Amino acid sequence: MNKLLAFLVSTTFAACAFAADPATAPAPAKSAQQTKMTTCNKEATGKKGDDRKAFMKECLSGNPKVSPAQQAQRDRMKSCNADASAMKGEERKKFMKTCLSKK
Repeated sequence: MNKLLAFLVSTTFAACAFAADPATAPAPAKSAQQTKMTTCNKEATGKKGDDRKAFMKECLSGNPKVSPAQQAQRDRMKSCNADASAMKGEERKKFMKTCLSKK
């Protein structure tokens, strides 16, 4: 009887030890920062030294480089919004459409 009891106790402890094994536990989901770091590291392959450092700083900051065309569109949008601040409804829609389509 004592041997049976000792066997049951030892198997219970062994089962608990295996259940708590961190190697078999599922990995927690990556945070947004970890995902961004992985992506930036892949894009930075081939870069070294100060070039890599500058690239990683820009990539991880979340401020992607804006092309001149994108910046021009943003500036045009700001200008048109400022001009249309007093307008509402259909009048504003028509004005914004014509203002933004001008080059």
